[in-house]
Amino acid sequence: MLFARVLGSVVSTEKIPAWRGHRLLLLQTTDPAGVPTSARPFVAVDLVSAAPGQRVFVVRGREAAVALPGPENPADAAIVGLVDAVTGPGAEG
Repeated sequence: MLFARVLGSVVSTEKIPAWRGHRLLLLQTTDPAGVPTSARPFVAVDLVSAAPGQRVFVVRGREAAVALPGPENPADAAIVGLVDAVTGPGAEG
């Protein structure tokens, strides 16, 4: 599972059936404190109604596909949770 911040949305007029009703969001990975860890953004299927600027939990690979209906879909990243707070080691910030 990864931490990420929502940068914006991706508009797609056509989606595979398993993605219908879900938005595609542009994300940037972060560490537990919310500091960006990669300059390269990526797209994920939004399963939790995240908003721009929000911190989220993301699963990648096979876990992303099985989070959606029809586990044979081609998703390689899915937002599965909203981050309210992070406590413990490495969470400063």
